Amino acid sequence: MANSLKTPPAETEAFCRSEIDRMLKYSQTKVIMPVVTLGLLREFAKTRQRVFRDADIKNTYEAAVKSLKIFLGHDVHIGARYYDAYGTRMSRYSVLKSVGHLTYELLAPYSTFAARLCEWIPVRIKSHIEERLGVVPLLRDPAARVCFAEDKEKFVGLIQQQIDKTAANFEIFSFAVIKVHLEKFACKVYRDTRTSAHDKGVDLSTNFGVVYQVKKLRVYTESEADKIYAELKGNFDSERLQDGNVILVIDDISKDIKKYLIDMKVQSISKSDLLKMVVSFEDPEDRQKVLRIVYEEFRREYSSTLK
Repeated sequence: MANSLKTPPAETEAFCRSEIDRMLKYSQTKVIMPVVTLGLLREFAKTRQRVFRDADIKNTYEAAVKSLKIFLGHDVHIGARYYDAYGTRMSRYSVLKSVGHLTYELLAPYSTFAARLCEWIPVRIKSHIEERLGVVPLLRDPAARVCFAEDKEKFVGLIQQQIDKTAANFEIFSFAVIKVHLEKFACKVYRDTRTSAHDKGVDLSTNFGVVYQVKKLRVYTESEADKIYAELKGNFDSERLQDGNVILVIDDISKDIKKYLIDMKVQSISKSDLLKMVVSFEDPEDRQKVLRIVYEEFRREYSSTLK
């Protein structure tokens, strides 16, 4: 019996789909390669053009972005600036091959199955974004935010479900909850870094001297805590640490390790602590504010840079 985990034969539609899935897997804040592929295939299906200059690829890509915005009803996770390296990068997925300076040929089996792939790719991108970002694109609509916020149980369930989906979700939902919670005490919190920066955590600064560092990690041993503390020492000055002005926001931490870090002047907030804050939001306006901040922060990172 054939091993279903093997890459499908290179001449099949299944191979194209598996490569597009691989493109999606490596997408960060924007879906780019599948959209480039969609643009090329649409142009081929319409004109039978097989050889594309870099300017042609850029034009077909931007047209695909515009159509996807309409299809999705939002621009979150699509629409990055085009770079001339993308043509070469498509060779990794056997979509294009170079036939001259910034000139490329569309390859089979993509051209063979262009019509069916043009139908499938937008649907696959939509399901990928929904899987990755969950309910976030819906929060664009104020009416949707009101709907989720009016019912406290529904709101709490939404946060519980969404906060764990990805590291970006954990970081952004944590920020929104902490920001709204601290505003009750006339404290301001600012998100200084982006989830795509690949730093050692996302920093939240405040107007009262404290810095929060968000890490989607579970810490249960002293060695894990020591490693985190060493990172904090590299990120912040010793005076800030010694004054207890660095707070770690973390997925989970054992009681013993929480105390171990407190002894080193580092306080921690776990996901369960964050969810207690969520439960404490009695005013629907506070709950709406959390959801608005979540959408705005995702949009700041993930929304289209193309008009």
